[in-house]
Amino acid sequence: MADDQKINSEHCNRRTALRLSMLVLAMFGFGFALVPLYNVFCDLTGLNGKTGRIQESAIAPTAQTSRLITVEFMTMVNSRLPWEFKPVVQRMQVHPGKLYTADFFARNLSDQATVGQAVPSISPGIAARYFNKTECFCFSQQGFEAGEQRQMPVRFVVDPGLPPEIRTLTLSYTFFDTTDRS
Repeated sequence: MADDQKINSEHCNRRTALRLSMLVLAMFGFGFALVPLYNVFCDLTGLNGKTGRIQESAIAPTAQTSRLITVEFMTMVNSRLPWEFKPVVQRMQVHPGKLYTADFFARNLSDQATVGQAVPSISPGIAARYFNKTECFCFSQQGFEAGEQRQMPVRFVVDPGLPPEIRTLTLSYTFFDTTDRS
């Protein structure tokens, strides 16, 4: 009888190990699938403030001159990146449908070359789908030599379809150090 119990116990252990392995594999697959699903969800809902990107030629000449939207600019630099980074103007009044340019100033405060990547965000999040950029320093990594400084433009348009109750948008950028990854 002891041999039967040993065989039965080994069978149960194999079955449990197989089930646990399947569970771990399913959890990994679920986590892996979340990344593209999260991006689709953010694009559909405007969550996480991801902004759109369009070609300048795609902007329809339908500016709403009777409506003004305030666009505020905020900047941050990750603590690992020795940069100064700020908007040239803190806010501007824009007409939906019209193309605008806002400049940002950045300076490498270190004595060595560094590379940074800006990550944009719009709030309120629902407004992100109505904020489109034609040109932005956030589209690619920015390399700076030691002590280098420059102005970097962002060209954008607020879509005339922006809900009327939204009167102020905040465009914020956080620069992260990508020197080791470039």
